[in-house]
Amino acid sequence: MKAEVFDKTANKVGTVELPDRLFARKWNPDLVHQALMIQTSNRRNNVAHAKGRGEVRGGGRKPWRQKGLGRARHGSIRSPIWKGGGVTFGPSKEKNYTKRLNKKMRQGAMFSVFSKKVQDGEMKVIDSFEAKSPKTKELSGTLDKFFEKGQSVLIIPSAGDQNLYKASRNLPQSKSLDPRSINVYDLLKHKNILVEKGAVEEMDKHYHAIK
Repeated sequence: MKAEVFDKTANKVGTVELPDRLFARKWNPDLVHQALMIQTSNRRNNVAHAKGRGEVRGGGRKPWRQKGLGRARHGSIRSPIWKGGGVTFGPSKEKNYTKRLNKKMRQGAMFSVFSKKVQDGEMKVIDSFEAKSPKTKELSGTLDKFFEKGQSVLIIPSAGDQNLYKASRNLPQSKSLDPRSINVYDLLKHKNILVEKGAVEEMDKHYHAIK
């Protein structure tokens, strides 16, 4: 599959060969949804916690003797059935929400989204960003030439372009991502994708689970 390559002014300067195994895959919504749910679950910060009877303060002694008072027996005033006692089935910070997805499925979901973006015309390839300084204004001007102003853009430069990463920090609708750190969440979150030509080759070398 071939794609047009543009310069920073959005003028066509050539073409690039996009690997079919990465950019010409069949749309698989079930796999994409599964990968997204697993990724968001693994990012979950588990802070909700209710103290159990062993964590609540107090209740060290038995409230009254076992027999002879005509009352129900109790061993602690911090039992869940007492006011101020522990919670029986409350949320626990010890719960583990981590899930696993094998590499082939994860990469298959990523490049299913990539292929969908290519088909819908929401991915463009730029020859080079040439970010000699971390200027947000320059990067914003470049993006406005490719996409409508205000649209979200995922920028994938060649690995190690620190100036571009810094320039994109102040753009609320945009994000720069290393070609070796692509994930389903960021691909779906941003409407458009702008990929540097050199990053295409890096992705082809790095993601090798899919033949």
